[in-house]
Amino acid sequence: MTGNLKYRETMVMRHVLKHLRQRRLLTPYDSIISRSGLQPEHPLITNLYEHIVLRGDWKQAEDTLYKMSKTSLFDSFLHDTQPYAVWKQMHGTDADGDVPSPRGGHAMCIDPINDMIYLFGGWDGGNSLDDFWVYSVKDDRWRVLSHSTSGEKNAPGARSCHKMVFDTKTGSIYVLGRLNDSDSDSANVAGGDSAGPTTQSANGNTSVSPTKTYCSEFYRYHTRGVDNGQWDFLSFDTASQGGPPLIFDHQMVLDSEAQILYVFGGRIVDGVWDVVKYSGLYSYNIRLSKWKLLQIADPPVFSPSMIPARSGHSMVLEPYTSTLYIFAGQRDEQYLCDMFAYDIATNTAVELFSDFAAAGGPKSSFTQRAVIDPSLRELYVFCGLRRSRPPHSTDTFCSDAPNWMLSYDSTPGTWTQILSQSPGISAPAEDIHPEGHVAEPQPRYAHQVVYNSLTRTVFLHGGNVGMTHETRDSGEEVHKEERMDDLWQMQLIRAGSDEIVRRAVYQLRQQQFREMCEDAAPIDALTFLQTDVSAFVDHSDAKETEEFQSLLTNLLFPSTLRASSSPRAPSKVLPIGDKSPAVQDEKVARSVRGEDGSPPRKRSRSRSPEAEPEDEHEPDLEPWTNVLEDECFSSKGSVNVQALLEAEDPKEKVARSSSSKGDEGLGKETEQLTAIRFKQRTEVFERVLDFVSETAKQPEGNLLDIICSNSL
Repeated sequence: MTGNLKYRETMVMRHVLKHLRQRRLLTPYDSIISRSGLQPEHPLITNLYEHIVLRGDWKQAEDTLYKMSKTSLFDSFLHDTQPYAVWKQMHGTDADGDVPSPRGGHAMCIDPINDMIYLFGGWDGGNSLDDFWVYSVKDDRWRVLSHSTSGEKNAPGARSCHKMVFDTKTGSIYVLGRLNDSDSDSANVAGGDSAGPTTQSANGNTSVSPTKTYCSEFYRYHTRGVDNGQWDFLSFDTASQGGPPLIFDHQMVLDSEAQILYVFGGRIVDGVWDVVKYSGLYSYNIRLSKWKLLQIADPPVFSPSMIPARSGHSMVLEPYTSTLYIFAGQRDEQYLCDMFAYDIATNTAVELFSDFAAAGGPKSSFTQRAVIDPSLRELYVFCGLRRSRPPHSTDTFCSDAPNWMLSYDSTPGTWTQILSQSPGISAPAEDIHPEGHVAEPQPRYAHQVVYNSLTRTVFLHGGNVGMTHETRDSGEEVHKEERMDDLWQMQLIRAGSDEIVRRAVYQLRQQQFREMCEDAAPIDALTFLQTDVSAFVDHSDAKETEEFQSLLTNLLFPSTLRASSSPRAPSKVLPIGDKSPAVQDEKVARSVRGEDGSPPRKRSRSRSPEAEPEDEHEPDLEPWTNVLEDECFSSKGSVNVQALLEAEDPKEKVARSSSSKGDEGLGKETEQLTAIRFKQRTEVFERVLDFVSETAKQPEGNLLDIICSNSL
């Protein structure tokens, strides 16, 4: 049997098993499992079904949920829950009380093993910078490595819009690219005083001088070993060695295992600013000290497997699949909103999104930052500057939805907005804004972001937050871009397994309360609602609180429907038409008894030998059901679903017997489940399964829907 056929056979069998159990056919269910050797679900799920549906043993059901929380059964659901950003501003300084000055367009990288963040260069609004800093996350302390690298041997000079990556294998830092005070003039870069950031560089530079040289220098800094603290001047001009020309606003990533660097995009600095030119995709083999051109920027004939050139974009490396994710940025006057997956092995790219905003993702922006967590298969995006559509082409910040997550478990992936801190998560007093809300970074662009995948922590520093207006003593009003020197850390918080248990127990106790409304004294049911049910309600959640309050209806209007096979009252019937549950239950009861003028519904044949035989002249009419659709099944020869649901399976009797014997040792056999209560408990069980990983439970979907969809 081929793998595909075996998979299809297994899925068919699992759907059949699910359908049998939903129809109360437990004996054939067990028989199929015994003969086929198939394990349709995790053993704890089977135990949960028996405790909820067959026995109504709520304590054992809750105990099983706690056992499930100790396994990986909830992991998939937890991974898909809404993430919340918990931001915290870091206030550490160096020994002199100093921190890196306000800037944008700087470069950062992180040593995840030692939790050290390195920061170099940038633009402060008047000058390019060449100071070099390191921040210890563990000590919350900055330390200046060099006040001016320009004066050090083999070290890079002042610059902005460059890139810096950290090699976890060797502890080396690589620096490439630049825009400095001698690379261009303000008129050509900024396009004049009226131009917006769509034509300026990521540092917001609007005051630079004519170019002198256009060599693409390449540097390495050592953080370990005998050369610790030393710089290597790897190349005076990478373009002369087959590498990229002098560029800025590009992206660079490093595959530490393969010891290969990848550089893509960016604007070329060559002194000719009338025409914007972009760089292509390059690799650099560290062991061989060799550059290689992988894709040119603007080929004469464009191929769908190539990535359009751009600047101010994002690029991250997925090491497990050797894939580069490249997206957004700017090309000429357009802010891009596309995403590509570049396969390193085949040197081909696939467009994942032509417009990820239309697919539920962020809107297009410039100098957004992105980091990746390969173990979680998630990509985090921190938006930058956004341009509105013509004719009002003004630049604004992505303040309404600045942070996003792409889960790329499946292709092309699913976008989720990262919300601000959840109300249920308390924040330290120092992180509370004077106005009462939790502090978080201002929207910005030209900032820098790094990520420690070991601690799953994001760090954000600096950037431009917009224009400030100052009035000088002369009365002249001055407009100036404000740059930041703040450092933030952020962690994503999702619901834990304890929250899943709470939600699941809440489902169980709702059903337990409904049954108490029919079986127990009203005062006992009310006490249970106010104490046991209320204890598992998130009263800060308006929807959940409203649902909890509506449960009181079950006590005010208990079900009047009684099953023919048992004097015990089932749980209430969902209202149809008339809003009153009591009225609805009486209508259904009269219909079953044939007192409403409609043909009486068939009762199931009892399996007890003492049961009274049915009337031989009773019309062979089937009960109405909203499960079997007329267009899918004919009335002749169809299954009497109601009869199946009302008939107790022998396996149930065994389960009831074993349950009653364990109840305080009384040995009293509990009463048979009615069809309505069986269905209600099954629905509760299946709602709890929403929290369970797909591979550990019965398949999603309904067998009847599958048959209908295939016109069978």
